Amino acid sequence: MKFLIFIFLIVTQFSKAQIDSAIAIPIVGINFGAQLPAYDMAKRFGPNLNAGGMFMYKTKKNWTFGFECNYLFGKNVKEDVLKQLKVDFGEKAGMGTIDNEGYPSDIRITERGLTSNLFVGHIFKFLSANPNSGLMVNIGIGYLQHKINLYDAQQKNAAIKGTLKYGYDRLSNGISTTQFIGYLFLSENRLLNFYFGIEATQGFTKSVRKFNYDTGLPDTKQRLDGLYGLKFGWILPLYKKKPNDFYYN
Repeated sequence: MKFLIFIFLIVTQFSKAQIDSAIAIPIVGINFGAQLPAYDMAKRFGPNLNAGGMFMYKTKKNWTFGFECNYLFGKNVKEDVLKQLKVDFGEKAGMGTIDNEGYPSDIRITERGLTSNLFVGHIFKFLSANPNSGLMVNIGIGYLQHKINLYDAQQKNAAIKGTLKYGYDRLSNGISTTQFIGYLFLSENRLLNFYFGIEATQGFTKSVRKFNYDTGLPDTKQRLDGLYGLKFGWILPLYKKKPNDFYYN
């Protein structure tokens, strides 16, 4: 709540002098976010972070068209793909994997993935004297991919060396749909330009590997994966020239 109040105060301050009409603007930006998985993806992963970039074109009528790509990463992996390789180290140490020499191995298991999509949307004037700012609603279609990343820090575990790790990584991908609702703010002085909001992604994915070494079974199930979270982006409008007309409150 305090964050939203802070954003509102900034918007109010910077909207005292704004462009008096909507204009067509190419926009580039970088964004960061945090997401919670849903559906089949929630069985495999916990919360994750993401970072990426985007290009968007805003028309004079405040329609938006663009493309974005994001990298997903996290440490919350629920599915234990190495359980068949684990041994009991005792009551205090618990279960773990061993390396080629019979010592405990340091295998780090993380989440990795990416999303990319084409989107279209509209900006509705709201909380700003600048007609280029307002409530932004986008929908998109694209691609979702994710996997369990296995990293052998000591490079001493033959079971996941080279391409053998592919039998455990659960690499999956497929078509996705995305919805975003939030606020876009463009300041006339070009110094403060950003957007933030809520984003939802649904992925219709399938395993690329077909066969999992730990289960000894083929993986042909069609998956429904979901990601829901918050996104914040810092953007740069590519104005052709500095506007000369202002609107004063």
